[in-house]
Amino acid sequence: MGRWFRSSVASARSWRRPVGGAGGRRPRLLAGAAGLLTLSVVVPTSVVASAQGTRHPLRHAKVASGGTLTVLEGAAFLGNDPGGLDPATSPTVLANASFLDAVYGALFEVGSGGKVIPDLATGYQFSDGARTLTIDLRRGTTFSDGTPFNAAAVVFNFKRDLGTKTSGSNPPWPANPTITAPNASTVVVHFSTPDGAALNELLDTNLTWMVSPTALAKLGEKKFRVYPVGAGPFEVVSDTLSTKLVLKRNPHYWQAGHPYLSGLVFENVSSDESALETLKSGGAQAYEYMTTPQLVSAFKSSGLTVTADPGVSTLDVQIETIPPFNNLKAREALYYATDSVAIDQKIFDGTCPISQSFTGPGGLFYEPKVPGYRTYDLAKAKALVKSVGGLSFTMYYPAGGYNQNEAVALQTMFKAAGMQVTIKQDPDLSSFVAEYNTHKWTVIPASIGSFDPAGGIGVSFRLASTGPFTGIHDLTVDKYIDAGAAGATTSVRAAAYAKLASYLNQQAYTPFICTPTSWDVVAKGVTGPGLTTATGGFGEGPLVRWEAVSLGNR
Repeated sequence: MGRWFRSSVASARSWRRPVGGAGGRRPRLLAGAAGLLTLSVVVPTSVVASAQGTRHPLRHAKVASGGTLTVLEGAAFLGNDPGGLDPATSPTVLANASFLDAVYGALFEVGSGGKVIPDLATGYQFSDGARTLTIDLRRGTTFSDGTPFNAAAVVFNFKRDLGTKTSGSNPPWPANPTITAPNASTVVVHFSTPDGAALNELLDTNLTWMVSPTALAKLGEKKFRVYPVGAGPFEVVSDTLSTKLVLKRNPHYWQAGHPYLSGLVFENVSSDESALETLKSGGAQAYEYMTTPQLVSAFKSSGLTVTADPGVSTLDVQIETIPPFNNLKAREALYYATDSVAIDQKIFDGTCPISQSFTGPGGLFYEPKVPGYRTYDLAKAKALVKSVGGLSFTMYYPAGGYNQNEAVALQTMFKAAGMQVTIKQDPDLSSFVAEYNTHKWTVIPASIGSFDPAGGIGVSFRLASTGPFTGIHDLTVDKYIDAGAAGATTSVRAAAYAKLASYLNQQAYTPFICTPTSWDVVAKGVTGPGLTTATGGFGEGPLVRWEAVSLGNR
C-alpha cells in the first residue's frame, strides 16, 4: 500500500484473542527490513546487545551538532495524530512512529541491514522453547523529566499497553503473559505458549515506546497525550495535533553528545508535490515516505538527496466474505480481473515488485510466486462474473499517495470483467477506519505485511478471524497464522507461512498485487541512519534514529 499503510495499521480497536484453541493467539502488528532474520533464526538463546553504554553503529563519525531540522509528514496519514502521542491510547499510533521514536526512543532499534541494535534495552534472550523473553535494560537512564527509567517502568508500560482496550497498535503477544522485574534492569516476559516472533513483534507496536509513569500520573491521560514524556532524544515543546509537533533536545538523554540536533520539528504537508515545493523553497529539510515514483527525478534535479526503501507491505484487494463474496467463484473473479503487472507499470513505473503473498522483498518469508496462484485472465473473470449472476459493490479507499490511482485502476479492471463498481474516497484516516469498523464493507484496496508477518500490519491484523480489519473468518487461516508466529525456528515458521499463503490462494481470499517502494528525501548536508540509509519501507517499525540525525558533516 502506500503511505496510509502505517496509519491504518495503527487505527483499530483492541482485539487480543484468548490463548488456546483455534485462532487463539495473536493480535499482531508493523511494519518491516531484512536483517532481523537473526531474530527468527537464533531462538531460543539470542543476545543482541552487550555492554552498557555501547554506542549505536553509524554514530562514530564526527558531525555538526545543533540546529533545528524540519521534517515533512503526509497530512492524510503519517502526520495524523488526532488522538495525541500516548502509545497506549492513540488511535493512529504506528502512523506516528517517527514522532514517538523522537520522544520515547525505543527498547531496540532497527539499524542498517536490518540489524537489531540496543537503545533503552541492551540485550535480550529467549529461553524455555521461546516461551520466555528476558530483556536487559540500560542502567542509569532517566526519562526526560528526570525520573528513573527502570524495569518497574517497563513492566508498568507493558501491562498498561496490553490492558488498554482502546490501544491503536493492538499488541501482538499472546494474551495475559506474566511480566516481572526480578531486578531494576531486567524484565522477564513469560508466555503460556511459544512465541518465536515476540521480539520482532515488539519492535513495531506500542510496546516499544515507554512513557514516564510519574509524568502520566501527574498530568493525567488527557494532557499527557499532547505533552508526552519519554526517555527519547527529544522532548515536547508544543503539539498542534495533526498539524505541527515542535521538539527540543532532551538534556537527560542517555547517550553523551546526542542528539546532534538541538531541535526537531514535524510539519504536515498535503501531498508529495507540495513537499517538493516546500523543500525547494527551504521551508523544510526532510520528507519521509515519498510514494510517487514519477517525482523521484524532480526531487533529485532540485538538489535533494533521495533514498529508496525496499517495501515489505504488499498491496492487496481485501475482501469481506459476506454476500456476494461468500461465493468462491465471486472471489476468483476478482483475482482473474486484477492485472498486477499493469498496476506496477502504469502507477508505479515498474518500481513495485509483483508479489503473490503477504510479505514484500524487504521482509521475512517473501514468496513472490505461490503455486497455482490465479493470475490476470480477463476471459476467466468475465465467465465467473456471468456464472454468479453479476457482481455489484462499492469500493472504499483512503485519501493520499497513490491510493486514488490504484482504486481507479481496479475499478476499470473490474468493470472490464462485467462488474458494477462504485468507488468512494474517505477524506481522512478516521473515516476510512470507520468503514472497516462497520463490518459491512465488501471490497477495499488495502495493504498487508510487515518485516515479520507476525508483526506490523501483519497477517493477523487483516486475515485472522478476530483481526480489526479482517474480512475473513476461517479457523484454518487462524491455525496457520498462530503456527507462523509461535515457531521457535525459522524453518518451522517458514513452513507455516507457506501453508498459509497456499491456503489463502486456494480459497481466493485476497488477490495480492505488488510491493511499493517509498523514498526519503533530504536537503543537502542532512544525514542520518534510516533517513539517508535504506532500512526498509513501511512496516518494520522504528526507522529513523533521530538522535543520530545531523544537519551536516564537519
